[in-house]
Amino acid sequence: MHDTLLYQRLADAVLLVHFGVVVFIVGGLVAIVLGNHLRWAWVNRLWLRVTHLVAIGVVAAEAWLGQACPLTRLESSLRAKAGVAPYLDTFIAHWTHRLLFYDAPLWLFTLLYTAFGLLVLIAWWKFPPVRLQPSVPMRLDQMNGPR
Repeated sequence: MHDTLLYQRLADAVLLVHFGVVVFIVGGLVAIVLGNHLRWAWVNRLWLRVTHLVAIGVVAAEAWLGQACPLTRLESSLRAKAGVAPYLDTFIAHWTHRLLFYDAPLWLFTLLYTAFGLLVLIAWWKFPPVRLQPSVPMRLDQMNGPR
């Protein structure tokens, strides 16, 4: 009984991490575009932009290769070890799944991930990332030139 609850909680934790990744990818693009219009310098930090580009790149590559996300596989495995059907049971799992997962053909997800990846690349080109020197604070207008 104790192991069942442990595996359910671990599966819920993986689901929340998965949700966080989705928020980072989608919210990251919104922050980059909006932040550049509002002149927020932090949205063009190189480490943030590279991490964001890699994240959507991995998602799009998984879709093109027909691979399930490792987080999805891990969560499903944990739920199976808990003796419950994947994607059923707890409150957290129920509501996060309703936000994250949809019943649609795989080609549609591949198309959406690829299109979103292209939007990230367009944002990379339109609002290029910068490497800031830690000891020299810069304003956004100094990084990107005149607007």
